[in-house]
Amino acid sequence: MNLITLIDPRSPISEAYRTLRTNLSFYSLDNPIRTLVVTSPAVGEGKSTTVANLAVTLAQSGRRTILVDCDLRRPSLHELFDLNSAPGLTNLVLDEVDRPPLQETAVDNLWLLASGPQPPNPADMLGTRKVDQVVETLTEMADIVLFDAPPVIAVTDAAVLGAKVDGVLLVISAGKTRREHAERAKELLEKARVRIVGVTLTNAPRDSSIGGYYG
Repeated sequence: MNLITLIDPRSPISEAYRTLRTNLSFYSLDNPIRTLVVTSPAVGEGKSTTVANLAVTLAQSGRRTILVDCDLRRPSLHELFDLNSAPGLTNLVLDEVDRPPLQETAVDNLWLLASGPQPPNPADMLGTRKVDQVVETLTEMADIVLFDAPPVIAVTDAAVLGAKVDGVLLVISAGKTRREHAERAKELLEKARVRIVGVTLTNAPRDSSIGGYYG
C-alpha cells in the first residue's frame, strides 16, 4: 500500500499532499476545480499514488470525493484501496449498470469508481458522449472528482479525458522524468486545448531542515 497519508499522516510527505490540496483549493476561488485529471508524461512517475493520496487528503478535509480509475490499460487504484476492479467505469459506460457502482473506501467521504473490465479501445471509449454524462453525474454526487489517466506520451487517453474536465495536474518524478518528455506532454495537452492547472513533483530529495520540524 502506498497511501502514506493514511499510514503516516504526520510525515513530511503527507504534509506535502495537504499543501497540494490547499494549492488546488486556492487555484481559482471564483471557479473552483470540481473535476481534475491527474496524469504524467511517461510510465512509472507516480501518478496513481499521487492521485490516491490527494483524494485521501481532500476527503479528510470534509469534501465528498470520488476517485475514478480511468487508466483502463493498467488500472491500479482498486489495489491501493484493497477493493474490487469491477464493476466500474466501463460497466457504466456500456449501460450494464443503472448508476455509478461506487465502492466505499476505508476513508470517510471517499468513494472509488474502479476501472471495470478492460475494453479493447480505451481512448475511443473515453471520448464518447456517455463519458461526458458520467462526468456530469459524478460531479453532482461529490464536491470534487479526481480521474487517474494513463501517461500523456504513451496514449491519447489523458488528452481526450482532460478536454472533458476543469483541468489536468501533471505529475513529474524528480530524477526520472526526462525534460523532453515533460515538454512533449505539455505540448500534447495544450494542443488538445486541455487546461493544465499545475505540475507536482514526486520523489524529490528530503529537506532535513523541514523534516526536523515534524519530528
